[in-house]
Amino acid sequence: MAALSLLAAGCTSDGPSEATVGPEVSSATPDGSVAATDPHVDTAGSGATATTVAGISTGTAAPVGTTPLPLGDPAVAFTQLGQFGKPVEVSFRPTDGTTYVVQQDGKIVIMTDGRPGPVALDMTGLTSADGERGLLGMAITKDGTLAYVDYTNNDGNTRIDEYAVGADGTFDKSTRRGVLGFDQPYPNHNGGDVVFGPDGMLYIGTGDGGSGGDPDRRALNKGEWLGKMLRIDPHATASAAYTVPADNPFVGVDRVRPEIWSIGLRNPWRFSFDRSTGDLWIADVGQGTWEEVDAGWAADGGGRGVNFGWSAMEGNHVFNADQSPDGVTPPVHEYEHVGSDCSISGSALYRGTAIPALVGYYVFADYCSGQVRALQIVDHAEAKQVALGHVDNVVAINEGPDGELFVLSGGGAIYAVTPG
Repeated sequence: MAALSLLAAGCTSDGPSEATVGPEVSSATPDGSVAATDPHVDTAGSGATATTVAGISTGTAAPVGTTPLPLGDPAVAFTQLGQFGKPVEVSFRPTDGTTYVVQQDGKIVIMTDGRPGPVALDMTGLTSADGERGLLGMAITKDGTLAYVDYTNNDGNTRIDEYAVGADGTFDKSTRRGVLGFDQPYPNHNGGDVVFGPDGMLYIGTGDGGSGGDPDRRALNKGEWLGKMLRIDPHATASAAYTVPADNPFVGVDRVRPEIWSIGLRNPWRFSFDRSTGDLWIADVGQGTWEEVDAGWAADGGGRGVNFGWSAMEGNHVFNADQSPDGVTPPVHEYEHVGSDCSISGSALYRGTAIPALVGYYVFADYCSGQVRALQIVDHAEAKQVALGHVDNVVAINEGPDGELFVLSGGGAIYAVTPG
């Protein structure tokens, strides 16, 4: 399997140093006409308003109250913003929309007009960018006062720490508090994403511990931290660094870690919650043949107690025959390592306003091929896949405060997804 700089299936070498955008996707419909939903077209005839993505004007959109024309397939462009140091995530403070770029090298930078601004946190003494290790994720509480970071420490083990966030958006290093930690048996498959769910709980994605093929069979072992989605209340109490929610699925079960929310994940490098429905979406990096997209539907518990299958299964296919496939929830989408595809980079549901035809699509990419794609899911099943274009070495696709999307390249560039 090809070596990846960060999220791929257990490799450690860096990719190319700079990303370039490939051929732009046409905004024409299959019959060659201009799509009526192209934001550059005033479908009302008058009174159209400009839209903005990451501070960039994206043309005009029809005003509210006009009769919408049928939507065609979405067409986008990737508009380059600033260059950052090993970006792995874009996150934001819910209270005011302050937008942060999490860098694998241990710095969190405030994005200002799409470019690097003040450093909100420098924790380079606690971690270092080494293969798949480093600073890997960050989430801020709904009230904007506390941030939680997921990183590997200088021994290569996973740690989640808390920091107080000031009114100016910077983190107070003196307030650092350890919340949770566990050892990593190998240097890869560290997961690293941390996200506050609609319920206010902190969800933590953990890889299976690394090497290849889940050699220690950790992902389906409920006594292990690894290969899971964890769920905790990270706030300290008088007697504990965090609290396990009483409605976690395995609370009170002998020899099972009560923090577990879901099992059977290989390397859930990036995951997200649909801001409209509360559904949990996971881009789980595959082994040697299949990449997958998993969903925990909010109406069914949002992934509560779900077995996503690894390492009994890789996607819909038997992998380790000594692991039981009973009770496995199959992915909503899988794709094979065909051509240069090799490692999924997640991803988010598009809920912005600049690209009406893209609303409701799940947007993801492949690290190796650079292909950015959108999935339309109807009644919990895949209905359509649309190719959106190309960005080199995509490590993440994240939402901004307004629901517009950012595409992050391992080469350091960040792109805004804008109308095509």
